[in-house]
Amino acid sequence: MPIISERGKELKRRRHRRKAYTKFKAILAKNPSADMKAHIADKLRKMTPSAEMLIAEWKLLG
Repeated sequence: MPIISERGKELKRRRHRRKAYTKFKAILAKNPSADMKAHIADKLRKMTPSAEMLIAEWKLLG
C-alpha cells in the first residue's frame, strides 16, 4: 500500500468537502426550511474553518 503524503491527504479532504457541499446544496434546494438551514450551518461549522464565509454566501442564517 502506498504512503500518502500530506499533500495527498489535503487533496483528499478537499475533494470530500466539495462532495459534501454539493450534497448540502441539493438538500437545501429540496427543503429550504429554517430548521434545515440551521442544521446544515452547524455541519459546515464542524467541517471547515471557513464555514462562516460559506454560511454568509449561501444565506443560511439571518
